[in-house]
Amino acid sequence: MTGQEFHYIEQAKLGNVLAGDGPFTKKCHRWIEESTGSVKALLTHSCTAALEMTALLLDIQPGDEVIMPSYTFVSTANAFVLRGAVPVFVDIREDTLNLDERLIEAAISPRTRAIVPVHYAGVACEMDTIMDIARRHGLKVVEDAAQGVMASYKGQALGSIGDLGAFSFHETKNVICGEGGALLVNNADLALRAEIIREKGTDRSRFFRGEVDKYTWQEVGSSFLPGELTAAFLWAQLQEAQSITDLRLASWQHYHELLAPLEQKGILRRPIVPDECQHNAHMYYVLLNPEIDRQHVLSTLKQNAVDAVFHYVPLHSSPAGLRYGRAHGPLTITNQQSERLIRLPMWVGLTEQQQNKIVDLLLNATTN
Repeated sequence: MTGQEFHYIEQAKLGNVLAGDGPFTKKCHRWIEESTGSVKALLTHSCTAALEMTALLLDIQPGDEVIMPSYTFVSTANAFVLRGAVPVFVDIREDTLNLDERLIEAAISPRTRAIVPVHYAGVACEMDTIMDIARRHGLKVVEDAAQGVMASYKGQALGSIGDLGAFSFHETKNVICGEGGALLVNNADLALRAEIIREKGTDRSRFFRGEVDKYTWQEVGSSFLPGELTAAFLWAQLQEAQSITDLRLASWQHYHELLAPLEQKGILRRPIVPDECQHNAHMYYVLLNPEIDRQHVLSTLKQNAVDAVFHYVPLHSSPAGLRYGRAHGPLTITNQQSERLIRLPMWVGLTEQQQNKIVDLLLNATTN
């Protein structure tokens, strides 16, 4: 909490605008557009909703294929499965745990419509290569930048590089409003349709701008707007986004320094951030030596009041993933890294003393 959230919520209440697209929503739109360079930003009630909008915008049809990593949250796949598409799961890189750009081209088929890179832990995928592949094959790129607010690739904000991007402001993210997200439209040809789809398939936004004398049903859409109270809360967070990021980066760096001796001993591997990526310290994770019992480590930490957790169960091995998607190749790295990963506690206000204790406990749990 930044301290201004409830003040802005009170202002929204006094202004008698509680539904979507009020003054605070507009402030958030402008901030995202100016900070990312996107053609248009539209708040949504979740990142899941933003991803579902991308599938509608790209007119994804039953049987179409969409390339994505298996090591991601279910929303990445669900958004396209809802339109009848088939997620094609491609392995991840060993260093960043991002979609391995070297494997994408071999996974393309005549039915492929889009590539969905997921910027894991706020560290960018190799977007130059991905965008080049997409251009050569006539595909669209949807960036799942749920974890990528305030992160960039070669100076360009995550979410603003592909044709479309999606942010999350869920309470587990860096900048939050409880539940919430945003669609970033970077292809100007899709901007007007994005407004229509978000407004239940109507041109209501054009009506309020005075561009049409009445609004009507134009195409398939749904209600993807958050309420104004949510936007008011988010506005307080966005105003402090840089300071939030700076504080998280300081905690991330302290972990990184503390854990260097454990990496040198071969106990674990620390995160790798390529030089061209400016991350946002969304999470700090470690990859345990394969011979170490991860569940023992997690249980030991929990017994000492440290809430360390693992992350995704790969989608290709899940019941729904087996039913709706298909794996391209053995996904060896995905399987290996997902079984080794532990996320350490990370939040604004985490003290160095707490981090010191966490690392000491981690060392004891991995060596005893």
